[in-house]
Amino acid sequence: MGYSTNITEFILLGFSQTKEIEAICFVLFLLCYIAILLGNVLIMISVTFSHLVNQPMYFFLSYLSLSDLCYTSTVTPKLIINLVAMKKSISYNGCMTQLFTMHFFGGIEVFILTGMAYDRYVAICKPLHYTIIMSRQKCDILIAASCAGGFLHSFGQFLLAVFLPYCGPNEIDHYFCDVYPLLKLACTDTRKIGFLVIANSGLMGLVTFVVLLISYAVIIYTVRSYSAENRRKALSTCSSHVTVVVLFFAPLLFIYIRPATTLPEDKVFALFYTIIAPMLNPLIYTLRNKEMKNAIKRLCYRITGNEGNKLKCITAFRHHTVS
Repeated sequence: MGYSTNITEFILLGFSQTKEIEAICFVLFLLCYIAILLGNVLIMISVTFSHLVNQPMYFFLSYLSLSDLCYTSTVTPKLIINLVAMKKSISYNGCMTQLFTMHFFGGIEVFILTGMAYDRYVAICKPLHYTIIMSRQKCDILIAASCAGGFLHSFGQFLLAVFLPYCGPNEIDHYFCDVYPLLKLACTDTRKIGFLVIANSGLMGLVTFVVLLISYAVIIYTVRSYSAENRRKALSTCSSHVTVVVLFFAPLLFIYIRPATTLPEDKVFALFYTIIAPMLNPLIYTLRNKEMKNAIKRLCYRITGNEGNKLKCITAFRHHTVS
């Protein structure tokens, strides 16, 4: 297959061509992106400037927030701009860059979620060896491995797309550049490429999801012998992880585990792992986590500079968690 393309830019069709609907979506997604920025930055700063940074679970959580922030920033700003732009275009190079970075940070997030599940497994099933197994050095290695895994995954997706010939049309029926919508525009037989996409994205996601479910099943089986209070604490922490995992993996698998076809529902499902999950993750991890709540309150006290503003901090924090 030779590399040849006549396309210099793509048109992102987005969700709708109706101005009224675009205006509503603009306001909605702008508010979502602001919430993503505030929530994830708050998590990162609260963990980094507290004793929680020395605990593996929160160490991974801060990096999950960073990957969430980077991941959604590869897609959401362009989506918001296109909702008010007259011409909803993206250059060929910009499209390929978006595809690479989106899968890079998405792959990192998948592997960080796996690292977090492993951390909970060791903490609950091997508590006596926890400090040895989950040392800071090994946590750093897991983060580095997550970045390496994300790069290999995204580089594979990038190679599949960049060497395809695009002769026209140039309209992508999506709100960002991804492999499946691009396969529809390629002027060549893409069936073999489609199977490679399933192997790279679909099977990787499915295997990771199954491994995560098995690890949580083992955890649930282990905590049966715990006291009621310890069992409640363990399950409370794990329930947050399971919620995030399902919210991220379920729509991802719907799109990537099937043959190389695009459906109208894909854009709605993609919202879950590109916008909704990064927005809800900070709430999921703070609403039922006393240590995170205390870290956020201490950060607020430090910013205000005196104890007299505690009431304001608590009110602001409660408003954040409710919204």
